[in-house]
Amino acid sequence: MMLALGPFVFMRQTLPYQTMIRGSNFSWASNARVGKRDAYQFAGPGSDTIDISGELFPELTGGMLSLSAVRLMAEQGKAWPLIEGTGMIYGMYVINSVSETGTLFYPDGSPRKISFTLKLTRVDESLKAMFGDIYDQGKQWATNVLERV
Repeated sequence: MMLALGPFVFMRQTLPYQTMIRGSNFSWASNARVGKRDAYQFAGPGSDTIDISGELFPELTGGMLSLSAVRLMAEQGKAWPLIEGTGMIYGMYVINSVSETGTLFYPDGSPRKISFTLKLTRVDESLKAMFGDIYDQGKQWATNVLERV
């Protein structure tokens, strides 16, 4: 497994990507000052995006069915957890766009090569918000147990 987006698993048999670009923006507010440089204040994290692209060769790798599955996920309008094969959790992402380009066609019109790009945007507040604060959950559990004793 290379990556999982909700129930969809990226691997050689589905959508093996060759490029993954992650962009993180951070917000800074500025305030003009007389005779000095602007003062800046950190306003918090901005958008977090991931672009995944690659090439499919349906004889060897996934094909149109895999891209159709990702499109169906996008049409549901839900956020999905994005988890790397190493176990790294990126957060909850929505699918902004799915694009594909078919080339080198067979006589029946099906492409021998499919280039694809998926654009994802993170929508959760933080991993802490996504999973909840484990400390607070444990504290609440301990309080409930002690009340029963």
